[in-house]
Amino acid sequence: MAEPEESDWDAWMVETLRRYNDLHVFELQEPTRVLEWIQDRSICVAGYSAVRNNEIQELSLPQKLSAKDKQGLCPERDFHVERGGFSQRPVYQLKHVARTSLLVSSGPPDPSLQVWQLATDDSDAISLLTTLPCSSVVGGWSRISVTSSPTPRVLWSSTTSDLTIQEIETQSVLFSGAGAEDHEPISMLEFLDHSTFIICSMNGRLRMADMRQSPSLIGHSGLPSGSSCWTMALAPGFSAVGRLSLDGEVVLTDCRDLSKVLGRAELDIPRPVICSDHLSLSWAPRLPQHLAVSGFDGTVHVYDAGSWSASPRQVQPVFIHRGHSVGAELDHVPPLVTMHVWHPWKERVLLSAADDSSLHVWDWVAQDGT
Repeated sequence: MAEPEESDWDAWMVETLRRYNDLHVFELQEPTRVLEWIQDRSICVAGYSAVRNNEIQELSLPQKLSAKDKQGLCPERDFHVERGGFSQRPVYQLKHVARTSLLVSSGPPDPSLQVWQLATDDSDAISLLTTLPCSSVVGGWSRISVTSSPTPRVLWSSTTSDLTIQEIETQSVLFSGAGAEDHEPISMLEFLDHSTFIICSMNGRLRMADMRQSPSLIGHSGLPSGSSCWTMALAPGFSAVGRLSLDGEVVLTDCRDLSKVLGRAELDIPRPVICSDHLSLSWAPRLPQHLAVSGFDGTVHVYDAGSWSASPRQVQPVFIHRGHSVGAELDHVPPLVTMHVWHPWKERVLLSAADDSSLHVWDWVAQDGT
């Protein structure tokens, strides 16, 4: 049994020499479904166990990944723990409020939020400041989005009927409800600015809302066909919004007109997926029209959506990172990628984490579209 595993690993290591400009493989103390940037110098990770306390850590990037210029040999090639704290709840989502030291997290068993403080320079603690309670009777855990302008505030909800915008420091409720009479579960929501936001229901419906208008619902998309499990991600500059389904369908929509489809694609998904908890879609911040998907298995797929049209067609990735699944024991369930994110300014660098506690940082090589 060891022989195929070793040959698979050896073959992949040879492959990395031509397919990666750089590759770092790390082992976290526990698996995470959170990879949240603190500016562009460090990331936050957090555990999501339901049976023990979960550690929240701020990790500084290796020197080679932090440098603006191309580096040779670097003495620091590992992540370092800058700050840490413990949550008594699983952390399913965590957001850093830009230009502040505040973090907001959410996770089961209920929709309430936890507000954390990154310590000052003379301390290495991440401290719990307060809990924002939720009166919802629907249950579930809250999806969250944050903004720092004009004041630090959080948008949160678990269903379309409980949407709330709240000031973090004063806990004042600025907006409650989005005019929806249904209780559709939400898979993702994002601020567009401090007053408007967009939500994606689990069934794939997009809705846009403005807290200054009544009724607040100002636009929506129809229901896409296929899977009842969807997630979304906003393109840089909010030029488009992408939706990804559990069946491997991607729909790109104009943010200015949610009824206008810009592109559709059917992805080559490696195997059927039962759980949608880790379904993830992200846009490259510095590589136009490129997006990445994960949550189907131990791989991350990168696609160039520049040629996609409104007519659906099957597409192939321009790159596949399969490092998390290489070397998995044949008699065990292979690892599942729980989250991935793009580097803020290194155009082909991504970070990915899997449920075996592995954390990879990789700079992939363009293969001329092949």
